[in-house]
Amino acid sequence: MSADTSDTQALRQILEVTRKLAAPFDLDTMLSEVVNASREVLNADRGTVFLYDADADELVVRVGTELDHIRIPANTGIVGESAQTRKLINVPDCYADPRFNRAIDKQTGYRSRCMLTIPLIGYEDSLVGVLQILNKNEGVFDDRDEFVGQALAAQAAVVLHRVKITEQIIASEKLGQEISVARDVQMGTLPKDMPEIEGYEFGGAFSPTDQTGGDLYDFIPLGGNRLFMLMGDATGHGIGPALSATQVRAMLRVALRLQSSLDDAFIHINDQLCEDLPDDRFVTGFFGLLDAETNTVRFHSGGQGPIMHYQADMGEFDWHPATTYPLGYLPHSELDDPHAAVLDPGDVLGLISDGIYEYENETGDQFGRRGVMRVLDAHPDASAQELVDHIMEAAREHGGTAPQADDITIVLARRLPE
Repeated sequence: MSADTSDTQALRQILEVTRKLAAPFDLDTMLSEVVNASREVLNADRGTVFLYDADADELVVRVGTELDHIRIPANTGIVGESAQTRKLINVPDCYADPRFNRAIDKQTGYRSRCMLTIPLIGYEDSLVGVLQILNKNEGVFDDRDEFVGQALAAQAAVVLHRVKITEQIIASEKLGQEISVARDVQMGTLPKDMPEIEGYEFGGAFSPTDQTGGDLYDFIPLGGNRLFMLMGDATGHGIGPALSATQVRAMLRVALRLQSSLDDAFIHINDQLCEDLPDDRFVTGFFGLLDAETNTVRFHSGGQGPIMHYQADMGEFDWHPATTYPLGYLPHSELDDPHAAVLDPGDVLGLISDGIYEYENETGDQFGRRGVMRVLDAHPDASAQELVDHIMEAAREHGGTAPQADDITIVLARRLPE
């Protein structure tokens, strides 16, 4: 076969490969097509594609060996040298080249004889990865193989770059849809209306930093002029904490439907979360039972605090610390008696998340308890919901141009003045 005939055949092969690669494949399918085409065009036994992970500065084996998803530093070995120099490397005898790493051969039982390593360069000279072709079926790789391999790699790199970008866009859109669904689920679990308990009024607000957040609150009427009040904060932001928060609410409603006591509900939900949540996740939670006949709130506060009690007749504030550790942190074998707060006429009980207390301005100053106290002092006759709105507005005014850094939840229970 003449050189011209050989080059024409190679061109036809590359054009055929280009046509195949134009099909709308997913990334893994496209990688397999690149390897198969390379083996066919170069008459080789095996091929491997290493994709470049820019964030980790690593090359990742995605297809071509039994050791998919192996990661190696982007400056290691022959593959790393090709990636760093952006140059083709032709190794006629792998075991005679000191740069060759025999570890993969040992793990797979494969025997590498000769190797052609070609960088995959995408748009704007960006490194997409490295194509490595092993063991030509007859002899070693020659100048023609280098030419054909580089032409093939150039086509493959552009296509792979396109597919990676497309999958990133699809993944982003899918994540956005998942977050939107999770937000709808979470927002749907928040109280649509404030409860009606004789002699009391209530207010609440929730503002996540992301589309979803880990905070939650709920009111559960129990009959007999009693009301269960829940507020929680699952560690982290996003979908996971939001689902943990809705899980706590669902479990509590089931427990109360089964007429569990305050203590039993807290213990059972805590122990279930210990089984369900990863070791680095937990939920701070306030479980409180308001009895409007005795004007008393009995509560357990697992890592949730401080709990604000504004005493209207004296214009003073009590700040109750957490009574125990967060839900899902450790199993409870026993629980101390619940704490109690007695609400006199005009008193306000406040469940306020860290997102308010720790709201910082541009200089790092926090809104803090003092910010909350100033709002209540300035609006002694405001309703519970008006106080919630005033606190939210004051915290954001304090923050100025600084972004909200944490989820915000405010729940206020106010005993009406006589």
